[in-house]
This record gives sequence, C-alpha cells and structure tokens, in this order.
Amino acid sequence: MDYLWQDRRRIFGLPITFTRYAMSEDRLFVETGLVNLHAEEILLYRVRDISLSIHLGQRIFGVGSVTVVSADRTAPTLVLRDIRNPREVKELLHEQVEAAKTRRKLRLGELMHDMPDGMDADGEEDF
Repeated sequence: MDYLWQDRRRIFGLPITFTRYAMSEDRLFVETGLVNLHAEEILLYRVRDISLSIHLGQRIFGVGSVTVVSADRTAPTLVLRDIRNPREVKELLHEQVEAAKTRRKLRLGELMHDMPDGMDADGEEDF
C-alpha cells in the first residue's frame, strides 16, 4: 500500500517508540505494540474535526500532536502524538478528508446533519 504520510511517535524528537502512524488516500492508520500489535484505522470521510496542539516541550524537540475526532464508533478520538511537522500533517489530513468527502458526495448531507434542531439548510429558523 502506498502511504501519503507516515511517522512514528517520538520521544525527545527520536522515533524510538512502537507507535506508528500512516495515512493513505482514504484511511488513517495507527499501530501500537511490539509483541502484541494493536491496529486501528479511521476512514477519512468520517472525520468531523482536526485540531493541533504543540506544548513547550514538544516545540523544543520539533514535534506536536494532531487530534482527530471522527464518527467512528471504535475510535471516535484519535491523537497522533509527538509527530514531526504537525502543522503540515494537519493540513495534509484536512485536504485528504475534504477529498474523501467529495468523492463520497457527503458535503450537503453532512451539513444538513450538523444543523441544529429547528434550522433549515440556509441557517434560517424553521417554523
């Protein structure tokens, strides 16, 4: 499989952990463990929100964390901890999520689903 991005969780900026991250055109993957392997994946079209956090210790070592909130039931929140170039990864992830949603023609349906009760598609109150 060809990955658009891959990295490992880093400690002091070094990839010495057993947590691996990867992103393909339509999925985000996380694998943890050495002896007992645990793999999780999220379909990109199900991603609802992406956020970035970089605390002081991470800035010193040139890493950060990207949090992905999805409609996935097994992993609704997934944190890509201590990765290199977190801003670029967040932007790449955003672009891939938008492309995946466009391919599946989910834009209007998602917007309608996110409307508060009593509102129509134009954001006007529905009487």
